Amino acid sequence: MWINKIKINNFRNYQKQEIELEPNINLFYGENAQGKTNIIEAIFLSSMGKSFRAKKDKEMINLNSERAEVEIQYQKSDRDGKIKIDLGNKKNIFFNGIKIKKLSELLGKIHIVIFTPDDIHILKGGPQNRRRFLDIMISQLKPNYMYHLNLYLKTLEQRNNYLRQIREEKKDENLLEIWDEKLAEYAKIIYQYRDEYIQKIKEKIEKIHAEITDNKEIIEIEYITECKNKEEFLKVLKERRKLDIIKGFTTKGIHRDDFAIYINKKEIATYGSQGQHRTAILSLKLAELNIVKDEIEENPILLLDDFMSELDEKRIKCFLEKIENTQVIITCTEKIKVENKKILIYNVKEGNAKKQ
Repeated sequence: MWINKIKINNFRNYQKQEIELEPNINLFYGENAQGKTNIIEAIFLSSMGKSFRAKKDKEMINLNSERAEVEIQYQKSDRDGKIKIDLGNKKNIFFNGIKIKKLSELLGKIHIVIFTPDDIHILKGGPQNRRRFLDIMISQLKPNYMYHLNLYLKTLEQRNNYLRQIREEKKDENLLEIWDEKLAEYAKIIYQYRDEYIQKIKEKIEKIHAEITDNKEIIEIEYITECKNKEEFLKVLKERRKLDIIKGFTTKGIHRDDFAIYINKKEIATYGSQGQHRTAILSLKLAELNIVKDEIEENPILLLDDFMSELDEKRIKCFLEKIENTQVIITCTEKIKVENKKILIYNVKEGNAKKQ
């Protein structure tokens, strides 16, 4: 699949812009803070229904306007499509001119894999970064995953509220069993999705990482959870009930899941060098790309935001060799040369992308 046109009005520092893309490599270069990442963000928004960097939708609206529009026209192997998103007092999403009622109806329309400098924190940062990586990947492929995850999070919030009421208002703690049952039911479904895709990552990443490191490193992934089945999680919730009441929140659950990556049997988060972190995240993203490709039977769109700054020449070359027949949107501060590849170049300056 590939995007052939982007239209943005009053989005970030863009007032009105129409950008045509090629099915191959599309490069947006320019100095920092000129609007390059805003192009990546517009595509991500049209795929996932939210930004990868803004906490509130209004942050994406131009300061001189009250509403913004993003429109993406794309092609798949069997059909064309158009996503339009209006941002204002509320967010409205349209697919081929028809308003979407649920976010799950948008997910899976445009498949993307995104790489940003912040992705290094998937490995270096806290568990929430690794869960978010899984959530983004799985929800594109299985929209029902996000539906069940939202049900879990809503139930979790309700349970936490009641925990505080027990602590502060002496409510009946036996009523927690209502939320425990729901929480365990949703957790089981989410675990099954996550476990399936962790296994898929394992299958892909071992070979990819061996090739990138010339067989010098063996990479392994361990999924860390206490929610492998409903009964086990219910037991954990019951055992920690008194502690949860004291703290006023649920201390165990699928919302605390994690995965660890090991290089040559050593956990990379603790013992990995900067180079190993960069290579491991590269392997992880390539694994994601291959999983999405297998699932949808065509290449997803690859978004590389300031990608080159995180990798040396050898890793860049290795990466580009592995993304044949994939539409790539790259942002960087300077023009780059890509051997034997057709490339469309835009210079971005003060919220205006000009074709070179």
